[in-house]
Amino acid sequence: MNRNRMPPKYSRARGFTLIEVLVALLVLSIALAAAIRTVGASIDTTAALRDRTLARWVAEDRLTRYEWQHAWPSIDTREGDAEMGGKAFRWREVVATTPVTRMRRVEVSVFLPGTDAALARLTGFLEQPSTQSAAASQAASPSASPSTNP
Repeated sequence: MNRNRMPPKYSRARGFTLIEVLVALLVLSIALAAAIRTVGASIDTTAALRDRTLARWVAEDRLTRYEWQHAWPSIDTREGDAEMGGKAFRWREVVATTPVTRMRRVEVSVFLPGTDAALARLTGFLEQPSTQSAAASQAASPSASPSTNP
């Protein structure tokens, strides 16, 4: 055995240098940061769409109540609270006249509590129920007898 033997010449190893690995990690971290930002924006958009959808349902619910109850709302502005899908909302209804005497315009706006930006706005038109229109026309006719107050 020859102990004084010279070590064999090492050929240059074929691999990545430290700088190449660091550059690759930098590129990877930039790409991952962009992907995380995109996912975050997507989640925010999904949450906003969920809120808008629930707010629209609150507005539809308010208009449907008038139709279902055959109500003839007075000209006024009303506000209230509602819950839909486990989330609290604030609504505002503005009832106004229309050029057609037997019609009322109802605009419902729905907000998140503590904000002034409407998530949903829905406008509906209600026709005066026939029982009320008959009573109103009888009261307006000149042949109707005046009522006396005791």
